[in-house]
Amino acid sequence: MSGEFTVLIPARLKASRLPDKPLADLAGVPMVVRVARQAARSLAVRCVVAADDERILQACAAHGVEALLTRRDHPSGSDRLAQACTELQLADDAVVVNVQGDEPLIDPGLIDAVARELVQRPDCAMSTAAHAITDMTDFLSPHVVKVVLDQRRTALYFSRAPIAWWRDGMADPAQRHTLPSPAPLRHIGLYAYRAGFLRRFPLLSVAPLEVTESLEQLRVLWHGERIAVHLSDQPPAPGVDTPADLERVRALLGSASPAPV
Repeated sequence: MSGEFTVLIPARLKASRLPDKPLADLAGVPMVVRVARQAARSLAVRCVVAADDERILQACAAHGVEALLTRRDHPSGSDRLAQACTELQLADDAVVVNVQGDEPLIDPGLIDAVARELVQRPDCAMSTAAHAITDMTDFLSPHVVKVVLDQRRTALYFSRAPIAWWRDGMADPAQRHTLPSPAPLRHIGLYAYRAGFLRRFPLLSVAPLEVTESLEQLRVLWHGERIAVHLSDQPPAPGVDTPADLERVRALLGSASPAPV
């Protein structure tokens, strides 16, 4: 199986917490363009932005980034990428990496690792990444998604709950603030898919567990597909979900006040 892969970047203007997020200025460059430039530093043979608005296409064109227009009414980024796979006529066995459009500091090496994980696991429809949790607050937080694995690093379950639960340690007051060993794993929201499965994914019925946890990847496990997990030594760089996140990333990039796109 070929090790080649394509990066697709879903970009939607109408984000509830940060409108026009893909066009947010980061050191004089629209965020979606900065994401595409980071992704292009990976080993991907092609990086394409899947946009829902002409303004995103125009911003990408102005900076030499390939982009295509998808429907505005897609319920999720996965649905948007499924359309992009069809538009790009990708073969069913082609590997596609979904890099979120709000990850301007993403490590290109992590993109390569997640793609390689899927190429090496023909038994899996998808791959993703995780890293060890070292802070009890993160372990207990519902905003930090956890994953547990089998011996081949295949996902058994994803949850907002603290899993695996250390029964004996958490019952002992002397150890209640100590993390279990081996360390629990924080899920990193970077995915690789085989294009054929990605096209099929929106047709799968929504899983009850997916609704309960509000985690789309549980639909994959519910329908009997496997997800391989790359274990990273480092946590991912911060993404941008809120105005505060945007200012934090601007500071990291040494950005001045926003400039027009």
